[in-house]
Amino acid sequence: MVSHGSEFVVVANRLPVDRVVGEDGTASWRRSPGGLVSAIAPVMRRRHGTWIGWAGAPDEELEPFEDDGMSLWPVMQTAQDVELYYEGFSNATLWPLYHDVVAPPVYSREMWDAYVRVNERFADAAAEVAAERAVVWVQDYQLQLVPAMLRRRRPDLRIGFFLHIPFPPLELFWQLPWRRQILEGLLGADLVGFQLPGAAANFVRLCRRLLDARHFRQDVLWEERVVRARSFPISVDVGELKSLIAQPTVRERAEEIRADLGAPTILLGVDRLDYTKGIAQRLQAFGELFEDGHLKPGQAVFVQIATPSRERVEQYQLLRDQIEQQVGRINGDYGELGFPVVHYLHTSYDRAELAALYLAADVMVVTPLRDGMNLVAKEYVACRDDLRGALVLSEFAGAAAELKRAFQVNPYDIDGLKSTMLAAMNADPAEQARRMRAMRKRVLEHDVDRWAHDFLSALEQPQRVG
Repeated sequence: MVSHGSEFVVVANRLPVDRVVGEDGTASWRRSPGGLVSAIAPVMRRRHGTWIGWAGAPDEELEPFEDDGMSLWPVMQTAQDVELYYEGFSNATLWPLYHDVVAPPVYSREMWDAYVRVNERFADAAAEVAAERAVVWVQDYQLQLVPAMLRRRRPDLRIGFFLHIPFPPLELFWQLPWRRQILEGLLGADLVGFQLPGAAANFVRLCRRLLDARHFRQDVLWEERVVRARSFPISVDVGELKSLIAQPTVRERAEEIRADLGAPTILLGVDRLDYTKGIAQRLQAFGELFEDGHLKPGQAVFVQIATPSRERVEQYQLLRDQIEQQVGRINGDYGELGFPVVHYLHTSYDRAELAALYLAADVMVVTPLRDGMNLVAKEYVACRDDLRGALVLSEFAGAAAELKRAFQVNPYDIDGLKSTMLAAMNADPAEQARRMRAMRKRVLEHDVDRWAHDFLSALEQPQRVG
């Protein structure tokens, strides 16, 4: 049983564990993959912390429990909550709005009401769990109302919020019918963290224009408090990736992948199946390289992994159909019997298999139309200790600000994508090494542990303006 009075509390939409069912039918918990969990778990253990989140199954009420040295506090969500709060307001309204309206946002009062209701439930849990003057770290766009709700319940707490996705400019955010409530929700925090300085600037500008809030640089004065807006670019678990690529089985698997694909040049895309990721544009560019005669069958293959995502949302079902049809056309036009030029895999892979794919790929293609950061780009760089391989990176990924030696490209420019892919494929080993060495220095020095340390250190600093 989890004890009350945690000095450090993380509040996120999901718990850091996934339920797994063994062959004998017994259920257990396994830590979720990803850098966020890896970064925060050691802090939680040191501080006797508690992680608040949904366990992943609707209408399931679970008691607090411990797993892998972490105290976990499940928050129940009904099937209607999942539909309206998560699939609805979070992912049909906020997600497209915050990603430059790549798809039209849905503005539904019923979805908004569910978002408020679920955020209240998370705030109630945090207020109950946190010790006096505890540090509470709220994560991401699903819970933007929690900071202010929690401050009303527990003004003694030190509250931080981090947004993992982009934060839109004034012109886009202005569309949102509940724009004021979202800003006031975030202003409940002492520190609001963003991936990039531009996002923090957008937030401060909106507070001034919409709420008439006074500010000094990136400090907003609100309700006789100082709310700081700062950028903290998230990164990857470099230690985990180093240990993976050091395993002989992973190295052998990389060689096996290259042999199985049978082409001298392998391009790789690894994305959630999402309309913000630019999968259709990169596949179009690759197909046109064959159409224009720049590539011939057998010279190059493109492996596109599209991890299933939000499959009950209609926009995502339509995207899946579109991508599958596009892959079929390209392979029909340019593939040969038993040798497709695009290998499309709509499934998830474990970390070891992904590391092997990174080692096997000559060109990593990361071309989102908009992305808060994109950790796949950093994972590829972290794995390439051989200083080989080339990274084609969208200018609209947050990672572009740090990985300046990537082959950067505008993903909306199909001709530009084609020429950039060719340049990456034809880069000589010396150029690859120069680019990769510079990018690896940045990623290795700024890993996910440093991100968590920097955010929490800033959160716990005394408030002062400037």
